[in-house]
Amino acid sequence: AKHIVYITDFTQGDHFQMVFAAARKIGWVRDGDDEDDEGAITASSHRLDHIGFGTVQGEDGKRFKTRSGDTVRLVDLLDEAVSRMETSLRERMTEGKANISEEELHATASAMGYGAVKYFDLRRNPTSNYIFSYDRMLDTKGNTAIYLLYAHARLESIIAKGKADFNVDVDELISSKKTKVVLGHKSERNLGLHLQFFADCIEETLKDLYPYHICDFVYALSNAASEFVTQCKVLGSEEMESRLLLCRATTLTMRQCFHLLGIRHVMRI
Repeated sequence: AKHIVYITDFTQGDHFQMVFAAARKIGWVRDGDDEDDEGAITASSHRLDHIGFGTVQGEDGKRFKTRSGDTVRLVDLLDEAVSRMETSLRERMTEGKANISEEELHATASAMGYGAVKYFDLRRNPTSNYIFSYDRMLDTKGNTAIYLLYAHARLESIIAKGKADFNVDVDELISSKKTKVVLGHKSERNLGLHLQFFADCIEETLKDLYPYHICDFVYALSNAASEFVTQCKVLGSEEMESRLLLCRATTLTMRQCFHLLGIRHVMRI
């Protein structure tokens, strides 16, 4: 193995640094700046990383436990998040604000509930402690998976309406390669610029292995997309084809981020 990553409690950080130093001294691993007999940098270097994680705390600031003092199981946290999300979606369905059927309810709630817990944990520096809060992680506003999934579904809804109401199929536009994306409005340019940051975000994540870089990127991208669809008319505009392509480029990038974070996207909510 050329790259080994250890993930434990952050308090074991000093221990792993001493282990890594000892391994280098013994000669078991070589750093990237090692040189061969002729003074050239070797290609067979190794990388050792330790990622420490902080403590999950309750509202009282103490280690998160059940009322009886037992350790909270992850499966119970996930099930509770799904249950709360299902209740929220059912309320929206009753009010006519949801675009899903009864058959889709549980699967959608599962994707959003599981995603909310994962994202809430991944969007911060892993070494820091944080307070576990269902209300904050299931919030439809702010830097949460719920907000991101709604933003993604909103863009996909625009794309679907473009095909249904205007007979403009984005997939056909992409395959034909006849339509160019024109970034005329400032919000279009801003969204296009954010899309260009994706490669930089991945390179930064590979350096320190902190997934919060991806969270910060996709959140900023979602905000840029929201500004774009608010300020620029997409459906029925002269620039409709170009703007639908921009919507699809955004949803594809968002889905790649979701995949890297282990979050399942939904096409409609």
